Amino acid sequence: MENDIITRPAMPQLNKPAPDFTAPTTHGDISLSDYKGKWLILFSHPADFTPVCTTEFMAFAKAAPDFKKLNCELLGLSIDSHYAHIAWMRNIKEKFGVEIPFPIIADLSMDVAKAYGMIQPGASDTSAVRATFVIDPDGVLRAMVYYPMSNGRSIPEFLRLVTALQTSDANKVATPEGWQPGEDVIVPPPATAEGAEARASEGYNYVDWYFSKKSL
Repeated sequence: MENDIITRPAMPQLNKPAPDFTAPTTHGDISLSDYKGKWLILFSHPADFTPVCTTEFMAFAKAAPDFKKLNCELLGLSIDSHYAHIAWMRNIKEKFGVEIPFPIIADLSMDVAKAYGMIQPGASDTSAVRATFVIDPDGVLRAMVYYPMSNGRSIPEFLRLVTALQTSDANKVATPEGWQPGEDVIVPPPATAEGAEARASEGYNYVDWYFSKKSL
């Protein structure tokens, strides 16, 4: 008997164009192209009216003004109808006093979830895992993070990550573990033996030819 071959959609790739989409949301139909010129965090959750997802949505909502300062929009998604989304948003406002200001994709067809690899058969075939995608103003996928269904994300980390990406883009530098604005950044190491020899005398916070920092 020939082995059956299961073909799955290709996973999105870093530094490649993010998968395009047009989808119904709680704010009407939205396309990826609507966010051109802005950063975007697209994030999925397993289901409406679930406790972990509720905590995440409230945290994203409270942080929305901080994302806005970074020219970054938020866009949620789950495999629920827009009626369920609206009812859940109203419930969060009633029970917790938090208003959800960003749209939520109603992905009943699972088209967007599949394009972004949000469906993980090891976790569920019918629910999106906690996936988060950072898309830059040119529509390029810059970061993606997957969490299990049982554990909530840290929203401050995504604020930090967008800030770090913008800092790296603007200054052609890298950022160290846990970097926060105002801290030193990492200078790219030289690509030649001559450059490595000269690095110690270039005025950076020098540790070795491949590891130097500077302030911005």
